[in-house]
Amino acid sequence: MTRTPITASRFAINAFAYAVVVFLLVPTALIIPMSFGPDRFLKFPPAGFTLHWYAAYFSDPDWLAATFFSIRIAALTAIVATIVGTLISLALVRGRLPGKPAFELLVVGPVIVPNIALAIATFLVFDGLRLTGTTLGFVAAHTALAMPFVVFTILASLYRFDADLERAALSCGASPLRAFFWVTLPQIMPGIVSAALFAFIISFDEPVISFFISDLDHRSLPRKMFEDIDYNVSPILAAVATVLTGLTILALVIGHFLGRSGRSGSTTRKTG
Repeated sequence: MTRTPITASRFAINAFAYAVVVFLLVPTALIIPMSFGPDRFLKFPPAGFTLHWYAAYFSDPDWLAATFFSIRIAALTAIVATIVGTLISLALVRGRLPGKPAFELLVVGPVIVPNIALAIATFLVFDGLRLTGTTLGFVAAHTALAMPFVVFTILASLYRFDADLERAALSCGASPLRAFFWVTLPQIMPGIVSAALFAFIISFDEPVISFFISDLDHRSLPRKMFEDIDYNVSPILAAVATVLTGLTILALVIGHFLGRSGRSGSTTRKTG
């Protein structure tokens, strides 16, 4: 008698959670078939099938320039955010930082502060420093946005890592730097790669701050998409959105399998 209300409540919670997920995913699912429609405007269901809009996207120099610019910024952001995030994570786990709670709050700040407020503040600072529209400005802004996700991902790997292995290397005469590169780094590498993928996705898909710090010559792909919505709502937008969705899903799948391989490898070493 006591199990029925619990089962019913769990079923209701699960049903509500799945309904929310479906509600959020339906717009994305509808965009994909619309990108293959032959009409010159967005229409669902599509009246036929064509790859014309994908060909138009990959042959348009403006779209390609924005895409390659976003890829370059995302790649640099992933490199910088991963290196800095790894150092921050090591300091939080291994070091004794004065004012550690305040430092942790600064790290998660970009998640707490609304993006529009952060974008306005970034624009005011970068405009005075003449960083708007520059690669350095984009990388700096996107690195700050990606940093919380990078740090959280690497922290999870460090907490799963058996610190006794590092202590054993140190007791055998290895320097702290050598112990990190030969013992710690290989063990947490799946988490580092996952963090880099997260940073790449966050930078590549970021629209708000990119809109504020772009200029006419250096526009990210999300900024280009916003401009196209204002002047010409064509199925090219659906094609670009489909490509972005596919790349994001691919990166998440790679990160998921890397995380699973890292956890299974850690479990095998502990049981062995």
